[in-house]
Amino acid sequence: MADKKEETTENNLMQRKGRYFYANGKRKTSVARVRLYEKGKGDIIVNNKPIEEYFFGTLIGNIKSPLKLANAVKMFDITVKVVGGGVSSQSDAVRHGIAKALLEFDPELRSQLKKAGLLTRDSRTKERKKFGLKRARRAPQWAKR
Repeated sequence: MADKKEETTENNLMQRKGRYFYANGKRKTSVARVRLYEKGKGDIIVNNKPIEEYFFGTLIGNIKSPLKLANAVKMFDITVKVVGGGVSSQSDAVRHGIAKALLEFDPELRSQLKKAGLLTRDSRTKERKKFGLKRARRAPQWAKR
């Protein structure tokens, strides 16, 4: 019975109409499209699953950090579509998206979020492989004789 109830709330949240604040978050090759719905209960749905099913332990805390900083943990229902990368970079992309969406909600949060480093996009990505090398920087072994 509880599973059925959870499924209906997830479906209602994903099909929910109404006012929301939207932002994209990025990290490495991960892109998260985040929607913050006003007057929520604090539910977070990631790719049609509750956040506890999609991410684990420390990553959930990482994702909720902008909400804790803004004292808005129970103010919004959040839906996220995230693609690309691994689980860790996806969580960072979601965090970045939530922080940017909070900025859409209240521009006065900018100084707090900026100071915590949540608005800066971490632009470190994998370096491309160069010709003549085995990897990005690894050269073939050199022999003197």
